[in-house]
Amino acid sequence: MFNGAELFGKTATFWVPVAMLLLFVLSATVVGALVLGRPIYFYLNGQKSDAIKLLLYTVCWLFIFTLIVLSAQLIIK
Repeated sequence: MFNGAELFGKTATFWVPVAMLLLFVLSATVVGALVLGRPIYFYLNGQKSDAIKLLLYTVCWLFIFTLIVLSAQLIIK
């Protein structure tokens, strides 16, 4: 994102920001399906405690991973 103009050249068209937003929405949809798909499947099949555990474990691991990345970024600076 920071070097986009250097890598792809300057664009004066309206469609580049639209394409970036569409790519972001597509990415968020795929990740949302990956994170929520199995817990919803478990929940609908009557395994409610397993669904809640899996969702909480997934969110906790994502939070821990985010903290590690942000900490590494602070250490490197």
